[in-house]
Amino acid sequence: MQIRIGYELAFDCPQPTPMILMLNVHYSRVGDLQAPDHIVASPSVPLSGYRDGFGNWCTRLVAPVGALRLTTDTIVNDPGTPDPVDWSAQQLPVQDLPEDTLVYLLASRYCETDRMIEEAWALFGAGPTGWGRVQAICDHVHRHLTFGYEHARPTKSALDAAHERLGVCRDFAHLAITYCRCMNIPARYCTGYLGDIGVPPDPAPMDFSGWFEAYLGGRWHSFDARHNAPRIGRVLIARGRDAADVALATTFGPNTLTSFKVWADEVVA
Repeated sequence: MQIRIGYELAFDCPQPTPMILMLNVHYSRVGDLQAPDHIVASPSVPLSGYRDGFGNWCTRLVAPVGALRLTTDTIVNDPGTPDPVDWSAQQLPVQDLPEDTLVYLLASRYCETDRMIEEAWALFGAGPTGWGRVQAICDHVHRHLTFGYEHARPTKSALDAAHERLGVCRDFAHLAITYCRCMNIPARYCTGYLGDIGVPPDPAPMDFSGWFEAYLGGRWHSFDARHNAPRIGRVLIARGRDAADVALATTFGPNTLTSFKVWADEVVA
């Protein structure tokens, strides 16, 4: 399967404004791209790149005064199969976890494990372990939260979402990640493209999607508490402890986002 992916972001800046962008496909999927997903800036500005502490590719630029348009458009090859499911994947004891997974057991900006651990154990302590426990967490979050773009706000944490019972995909992921960490399962936040492939089209304009990965049976597995079903065509951009680590655009000065378009469509021969 081939999927056309891309975006168009437009900003208006009243002064020169430094930016850090996290918009390139993750290095683990670069080999699937038919052409590089280079960021094209209009007007043209110097771009430089670096890898952050999680291995994500970041781009630096200084936006000029006035309008700035950022876009890319490319095709990615994809197996066209749903997210793998492995009910045999078991949870490892904390003492047996690899060192690089331990950071994903800790509290982070949007995932307050210290404030939710008692609730997590009350909800999931007597249930299944391993894959079954993570799926039980996804089932609970999927039922507990009501999705709506109008419920988004940049300061909302997992605890806020649990109390308000409202959120967008990042809130579903944050709450599930928090419960997993409380149950000693490493969990990390993911952002990327997820088009309406193999499901009825969503009438709302497309956005980048948020999901999470849990470490079970010696490897990472994708879970999606918002949709709560295996999906086709997930294209990763970045991973981190939570959404604070994978912001698509971090700006250091006043600006207005004047346009935001994202696409991830199956290429039909």
